[in-house]
Amino acid sequence: MTALANIPKDPKGHRTLIIGATGFMGRFIAEASLASGRPTYMLVRPDSTGLTKSNVVQDLQEKGAIALTGMMNDKETMERILKENEIEVVISVVGGANILDQLSLVEAIKSVGTIKRFLPSEFGHDVDRANPVEPGMRMYMEKRKVRRMVEEVGVPYTYICCNSIASWPYYDNTHPSQVVPPLDHFQIYGDGNVKAYFVAGEDIGRLTMKLIDDPRAVNKSVHFRPICNFLSMNELASLWEDKISRTLPRLTITEHDLLIIAAENQIPESIVASFTHDIFIKGCQVNFAINDPNEVEVTQLYPDEIFKTMDDWFDEFIPKLNV
Repeated sequence: MTALANIPKDPKGHRTLIIGATGFMGRFIAEASLASGRPTYMLVRPDSTGLTKSNVVQDLQEKGAIALTGMMNDKETMERILKENEIEVVISVVGGANILDQLSLVEAIKSVGTIKRFLPSEFGHDVDRANPVEPGMRMYMEKRKVRRMVEEVGVPYTYICCNSIASWPYYDNTHPSQVVPPLDHFQIYGDGNVKAYFVAGEDIGRLTMKLIDDPRAVNKSVHFRPICNFLSMNELASLWEDKISRTLPRLTITEHDLLIIAAENQIPESIVASFTHDIFIKGCQVNFAINDPNEVEVTQLYPDEIFKTMDDWFDEFIPKLNV
């Protein structure tokens, strides 16, 4: 008997399979899916190891998620999983090393023919617009390859271009939202005046759930540009100084500094440096207008949505600090 028997026939939303639910962004997506009341499945690798991943899987299962064992690059297994569980929405939130495994997944989705929406592993910049230096560009080329295949085979899709996760943007940390903002000095990229959009992980997850049920987002790139979180490095620094009632020195990280780190090709540090350069030196989040018929900005779809601000995000750290 499959997990299908455990799910009611009148769910609040489409049966949703999340691939990469134990990852950094995947956890936000899985939590939001469960909170929305939709039947939520997560793909778990047969060789999945590690205490942290095991704990995340267990926690999500206790909240109602159903774990299905399989490999995304195993087309036959994925076809069986999608059919047996009557999956209607597939969301991939896999990491960079697994991006091209999605090609087999797309083949499975096409073969099954019943998937109403596929969200490939994006959840960052518009990879057709941004052009970071290597090694970041290599990842974007792989994501572009997945996009082109999705479009070629005619699978209904939505690309989530949510820009930066709410955090102090450390160039040398893979997931900066898990790190306390600076208490000794700021690292400012270039002149510190290039702006970016910051979105809390829980807002990305919550709005993703709305988008997968929204026909206006079918075959669209959806950009997240909340004006309340449109900030430069200098503005972020001033906001944090107000919170801690201290003035911190500002250390300039030049374009040359970032390019040297990127050129060292140390993974993941060099990839993060290449993206930091693209955001805060080249302005990849703000150097284009959203005017293509195949793209839309999320606040245009949902003008009444309230976003967690960077001011709110910084507030969460204050009780934990001795400042």
